[in-house]
Amino acid sequence: MLPQPRLGGALAAIALGLKSSFRRYARAAMAKSKFEYVRDFETEDKCLPNCWIVVRLDGRCFHRFAEQHDFKKPNDDCALNLMNKCAQTVMEEMEEIVIAYGQSDEYSFIFKKKTNLFKRRASKLMTLVVAKFASSYVFYWKDYFKDKPLLYPPGFDGRVVLYPSDQNLKDYLSWRQADCHINNLYNTVFWILVQKSGLTPVQAQERLKGTLANDKNEILFSEFNINYNKEPEIYRKGTVLIWKKVDEIGKKKIKVGETEENEIEEIKKRNRPIPLHCDIIGNEFWEHNPEILLDKR
Repeated sequence: MLPQPRLGGALAAIALGLKSSFRRYARAAMAKSKFEYVRDFETEDKCLPNCWIVVRLDGRCFHRFAEQHDFKKPNDDCALNLMNKCAQTVMEEMEEIVIAYGQSDEYSFIFKKKTNLFKRRASKLMTLVVAKFASSYVFYWKDYFKDKPLLYPPGFDGRVVLYPSDQNLKDYLSWRQADCHINNLYNTVFWILVQKSGLTPVQAQERLKGTLANDKNEILFSEFNINYNKEPEIYRKGTVLIWKKVDEIGKKKIKVGETEENEIEEIKKRNRPIPLHCDIIGNEFWEHNPEILLDKR
């Protein structure tokens, strides 16, 4: 029998590639079935290009959740810090988020204008943000409420909104922060009337009916000697999360000789989402953080 000619390196590679492609095609053909038409019912929910993608989540029935878990009124530091921790976890999972803003039981996550994460599918982005946030809330609960058991899982709903311009995004964040101020001022006066003046919730609500911000500030100052402007910023303004380079100390193992191993400490710089309590309504914040609107980090 005559010896078979051996293929050269290039020809062998081509033959191997064709064989691999044929196998993939065969598997794909075998995977198809008469039921695959149901995929045509899926809706196309790709977000428009060149727009800021905002995913906002809100606690579902959180008034009842807060009451049953005995949250402090009007603000519970443990609950707020837990929300911030969950938001940090979401940002570390999805680095395409450039900034997040939270207050009370809500958080807004802003994705890069040019992000192509999940091909910009709104349902994918929203469900992953909400799922990661909710699971983190349960996972980290014991770190913030050491003596309080979690009686039942919390619920969060989400929505996706697109903003085409930088000014739209600024106005959106300003709107959410204005909402934080309005709600917190009301709640601060309401609960102090209940807790210190002995009014019932219905009486406190009646007392505040029709009052403006100046009226509420006057009640706090004249009746309880409280200057609302000196209340903690996390209550009045909420929390902003942005990426910053931070030093982290890690340990590295090195070999000495054949078997011994020693550990040395080394400092590494890493991007981490850092919580800030600042006024995002003014231009000062954006001037100090231009990388956010430049859509790069």
